[in-house]
Amino acid sequence: MNLSFAYLGRSALTDGSLSFSPNLSREPVAFDAALRHTLRFREAISALHDVVISDHRYKKRDKSAYEAWKASEAARVRNVRSEALKQAKADVYAKSRVPLPPDFERQHHRLLNQYWDARRKYADHLRQTDMELWRLLMPCDPVVTVANDVVFFECFSADESSYGCLTVNRDDGFGPSEQLQLGTTNVDYSWDLYHEFQALRSYRETRFRVDPQGFDVATHGRMEYREEKIDLPDGWLRGFMQLQSAMTLPMRRVTLTREALYSVMVWLKRHRARTSPRALRFERHGGGLTLVLEPWETRIPVYGATAEADWAEPVRIWGRQRLLALARLLPMIESVDVYLLGTGFPSFWVARMGEMRLTLGLSGWTANDWTHGSALDMLAPPAPASAVQIETVAQHMRTVRAQSFNDIVRAVNHPPSFVASALKHLAHTGQLIADLDAGLYRWRQIMPRVLGEAELGPENPEFAAMHDLLVRKRAIVESTVAAPSGGFIFTGKVESKPVEVLVDTDGRIKRGRCLCGHHQRAGIRMGPCRHLLALRWLALNQTPSTGGNDEWFARLRAQAGEKGGA
Repeated sequence: MNLSFAYLGRSALTDGSLSFSPNLSREPVAFDAALRHTLRFREAISALHDVVISDHRYKKRDKSAYEAWKASEAARVRNVRSEALKQAKADVYAKSRVPLPPDFERQHHRLLNQYWDARRKYADHLRQTDMELWRLLMPCDPVVTVANDVVFFECFSADESSYGCLTVNRDDGFGPSEQLQLGTTNVDYSWDLYHEFQALRSYRETRFRVDPQGFDVATHGRMEYREEKIDLPDGWLRGFMQLQSAMTLPMRRVTLTREALYSVMVWLKRHRARTSPRALRFERHGGGLTLVLEPWETRIPVYGATAEADWAEPVRIWGRQRLLALARLLPMIESVDVYLLGTGFPSFWVARMGEMRLTLGLSGWTANDWTHGSALDMLAPPAPASAVQIETVAQHMRTVRAQSFNDIVRAVNHPPSFVASALKHLAHTGQLIADLDAGLYRWRQIMPRVLGEAELGPENPEFAAMHDLLVRKRAIVESTVAAPSGGFIFTGKVESKPVEVLVDTDGRIKRGRCLCGHHQRAGIRMGPCRHLLALRWLALNQTPSTGGNDEWFARLRAQAGEKGGA
């Protein structure tokens, strides 16, 4: 998807004012108020920066050292031949008896340090001035929304694994704003601005400003006016919207203490898992909550944790390494609410920090993980809401801007299941966001226009076909055998074809056998075929609902242990 951004000037910290340049190609947005807690805001916005630049995708091993070793071995013969010449030079030097300067070693170290300083500065220069490199780290500029009660920033990591949202209460986090215009816009962001965040101090007042001047003056032709055309990576926007729609679904909620989060971070920082599984397991029983780190089976009891009810089975989530982005916030965190959809699905961590809260969404997969990438599609309603129902809910949200689920149901006078389906659709198309901590749905357009399948990119046809096979009950599991190296081997028939799949302890497909053309051409190198996916889903008891929307909504609420609204 290609996007065009237009900015007047750069976002910067000047004369005690943290001024953001908004995207002039979107609706005007304005906000200007003094920051009440400068240091807390500095740490929170810096943690959000760590989320957006995080990239945990698999990277090929660097073989440069090996290639260098081979080159050195090839040069060894030449070195032997030149050894006689070196020895002759050494003899001549010894006979001349010319003394070395007294500060020879000091000069050597000084020049060596000068070389490495210049090399580091050049690397920083490339990082800050090479926009292609910068866009690999941040595919899209952050989104800022000014609402009636809050101001919040949103970002999505380059590897499609982490979502961050920093929400600041306007009354407690900012002073009065003389310029105020509600709305959503992108803001110019750069490495320089991140470094300027670090200069915020509590002993001098700092104003937070979304500068609206670019909307009021003639900008074209001015030196500081610039336009950027961004080509978002394939699948990045779909991954972003999948997480947004997941936030609208009913979820279990548990509250962790700061000490429990610290214990998890310390263990992950000091230990590296070399074998699967690598999940973080939540066990709820007997009124207590325990976090279990796999594969070490390290148990961390959470004292003072709260949850709605006991769970029938543990919940396992992935992406735990990304929790380290919250490390610099630990001194400010009061408590952490964790929202769980279920095993293998995304989780959302809401860190409360007084007037601020940071929501960290962990998808559990990265851009190259095609096994778990469509897990959320299995939670889609069997029958989508009609165009009339979606437009009714959208028109209502445009008017009220923010409202709870139960109030929306009463206002639009539609069944709760279809309202939930409509809200999920609006979130998936970038029209609204679920504020988990406040229990509200907020109208927020992530892009200047409604996103459709053309912008999000087509769904993987094998995933769509897998869902159809499961709904039509065309898959049968015949046997389950524990694999020698861990995991399970499932055998069965899908569309009357014999199928065999090896699934590791993390639920990922490692190998498979199938007679279909897709598998015969490429195996699982281009992703597993629909038959392997269907057998895996059926074997792991994750078949989709075949009933109506009411059954779908009731099932999700029952799994989440909900007693009230969604």
